[in-house]
Amino acid sequence: MKSLFLSAIGFLLVCCGSLQLQAQSPVLPHGYAPWELAAMDGYIPERTAITGSTEPPVLPVRAAAEWEEIDALMVAWTGFIPTVREIVRHAREECEVLIVCADSVAVKDDLLANGIELGNISYVDAPFNSVWIRDYGPWNVYTDQVDSLYLIDWIYNRPTRPEDDAIPGVIASLTDLPIYQSVEDPWDFVATGGNFMTDGLGTGFSSKLILEENDGTGQSQSFKSEAAIDSIMRAFMGIDRYIKMETLPYDEIHHIDMHMKLLDEETLLVGEYPEGVADGPQIEANLQYVLDNYMSPFGTPYKVVRIPMPPDASGEYPDDGPWWSPGDYRTYTNFVFVNKTVLVPTYEEQYDTTALRILDEHLPGYTIVGIDCNDIIQSLGAIHCITKEVATDDPLLITHQPLSNTEEQFVDYQVDAQIVHRDGISFANILYTTVETISAATIWYNIPMTLTDPETNTWTGYIPAQAAGKKISYYLRANASNGKLQYRPITAPYGYWRFEVEAVTTGLETVVTDRGTQLAPVPASSSINITSENIYNHYTISDFSGRVIQQGTVAPASTWSLAVQHIPAGLYLLHLQNSEQQETLQFMKQ
Repeated sequence: MKSLFLSAIGFLLVCCGSLQLQAQSPVLPHGYAPWELAAMDGYIPERTAITGSTEPPVLPVRAAAEWEEIDALMVAWTGFIPTVREIVRHAREECEVLIVCADSVAVKDDLLANGIELGNISYVDAPFNSVWIRDYGPWNVYTDQVDSLYLIDWIYNRPTRPEDDAIPGVIASLTDLPIYQSVEDPWDFVATGGNFMTDGLGTGFSSKLILEENDGTGQSQSFKSEAAIDSIMRAFMGIDRYIKMETLPYDEIHHIDMHMKLLDEETLLVGEYPEGVADGPQIEANLQYVLDNYMSPFGTPYKVVRIPMPPDASGEYPDDGPWWSPGDYRTYTNFVFVNKTVLVPTYEEQYDTTALRILDEHLPGYTIVGIDCNDIIQSLGAIHCITKEVATDDPLLITHQPLSNTEEQFVDYQVDAQIVHRDGISFANILYTTVETISAATIWYNIPMTLTDPETNTWTGYIPAQAAGKKISYYLRANASNGKLQYRPITAPYGYWRFEVEAVTTGLETVVTDRGTQLAPVPASSSINITSENIYNHYTISDFSGRVIQQGTVAPASTWSLAVQHIPAGLYLLHLQNSEQQETLQFMKQ
């Protein structure tokens, strides 16, 4: 990872003409150039002109999560062109690509020369300073969860980049979307996009850099307490729970997208170093802090997926080497969702294969594309850092906590989801299968859902109960009244959720009732032995719905056997009876 010292040297060499760049302007570092720190005090009060409202939206808003549907992906065409070019190549297959550039003719020529068709690409001819559009681009929020789409603009505190700071207004004008700017007291707010992520349900994450950027010491217009910052984020972004973690000692920019990512509402993807290496200890401490103090929006513990933080080509980590040239800050968490495609930074095959396998396992159905980031990572960023989304203006939001493995074999599995569209939902369905290997030929069974709670937009359906050992794959589909169709996961049917019906194991070999009746072995396979002081002459085996599976009479005896080999695996009730009394025992057939 190049330090700011080396970034400054590179910048000067470019300005002197010693290096030939593929873009129209020098490559500014992801963090501050040294001269930007000196200019900070005079910059913030003189930042770019206001183009929208400086008051928060009147209606409550919801910041969109990155895995939600988008209409466009933005990039800036300056520096690291091979990386930007590959982003354009693959993103245009999923949505419109907006290329902020100084010369659209030159950009088109470059794309065509590299085999990229120009369809689904638009060009934003506007002044700008750097490639780091994640940090200065606009944010997406919706009123009433899914109604009107607004853009949100924060103060971008890079003093030599006023044109970057103006790009949100340019995008608002291009898309004809309202823009709200938290740029004037008491709402003035400094932040960079790489240091924020949200679950789409009101929870936000940042490093504590956000506190430093708004402490009134030059990076911000006025001092903001943590409570004031939370208030601004609630008003402009709909964030009612703002989780802030300690900054990392070796990450010079302190942006959380360099080591973590939300895969969905309840799953955290977190980078992992070898024990004791670089930022590993602080990442572990931050993760434990989150797990100890916060639950997912579903009220359950967060799920955590780990992904390696690999060394650079020399085998060095960010805490290796001299201070002016530490190891590169290679990361796989700095990827971007582009509807059904995920664009992931890659470095070396020996490390990439593991990372891509992890992502493929936890993001089923997505087209996962690796893009070489060995060049750009030396400037403290990768793919997420140089892209920004424009959310769809016609969202159909489906929120659902996937079902977990269960031992239940007799009661149908309840599936609840919050499904909402501004025009209303005409119908919703669960589609499920018990086929283990999913293909284009897989038959999915359709279960209608009904609106069970209009106040929370909750729809409910039931997957039929299955026997132990079955693996149930399912996804949700909803249609809005205007004809809009949406799936969750968005990649369905190739992406789906899966849970398994597990066999019930008691850990016992014999069941003994309070009357002294013994049942063995448990679980049973071919037969069960009953020993009782009470002499029974009639038995019935039923499931938990009351359906009779087997019944009959037996010769009166204190010990007798009952064949059960023909009964399907599952949990059953054995009812024993004589003319005077009866009792019921539970047993498992494996």
